[in-house]
Amino acid sequence: MTQTRQYLYLSHGGGPMPLLGDEGHQEMVDTLRAIAQSIPKPDAILVVSAHWEEKVVTITSGANPALIYDYYGFPEESYSITYPAPGNPALAKQVQEKLSQFGIESKLDEKRGYDHGLFVPLKVMYPDADIPCIQVSQLSNLDVVSHLDLGAALRELDCENLLVIGSGFSFHNMRAFFAPDMPEIREANQAFENWLIDTCTNPELSEADRTQRLVEWAKAPAARFCQPREEHLLPLHVCYGMAQKPADRFYELTILGKKASMYYWQD
Repeated sequence: MTQTRQYLYLSHGGGPMPLLGDEGHQEMVDTLRAIAQSIPKPDAILVVSAHWEEKVVTITSGANPALIYDYYGFPEESYSITYPAPGNPALAKQVQEKLSQFGIESKLDEKRGYDHGLFVPLKVMYPDADIPCIQVSQLSNLDVVSHLDLGAALRELDCENLLVIGSGFSFHNMRAFFAPDMPEIREANQAFENWLIDTCTNPELSEADRTQRLVEWAKAPAARFCQPREEHLLPLHVCYGMAQKPADRFYELTILGKKASMYYWQD
């Protein structure tokens, strides 16, 4: 049986706003729906979310994870969103075993639920909540090479028809979202997006060069303006660590008035 492995780095927007009919997220919602309709439906989903960091890689292993409403200040209905996708304890265990083979310390967590980095985009993409999911944490040290290595280890999973989602945001300067629309903000936003798209998609780059650019991402134009703290970018590094090739597709869009991008690979 042919294995289909897919890797998707997506920009997941602001908290629950994509699920609340916010106009600033409509293009994101439309893009995620279009992606889901255009790719093979997975039998299992593994999400690396920007909203979960641990000292060692941690994996959700419960059979029926609850939701974590890890945001505040939103309308009351945003705290009653449901997404009853089952967990996948067998896949969680396999992830732990595979990481161990690569010398990466990890642990299982039966109690942790799904954070909004999972349930917000997946409720848009797969609203039936019928695909078993697990989450894998980032490392709280935010070390770039460690996250590329995490992806390389996850690449060796023996899992039929798996979709790995790196759930982050290619632009994540919170102050800029609420600042006046200034030309210098637009220029910085666009400069980093141009660099990121070229880095992830340019077929003329060797994989060694592409990797080096991702390792040294902070040297990119306006990098630290667009990503003051890199937790929303590192899910991309995990996806690339798995794919190890140029993205097969990329998507440019506007979220909350800022340019953002998403990247898709298929093995």
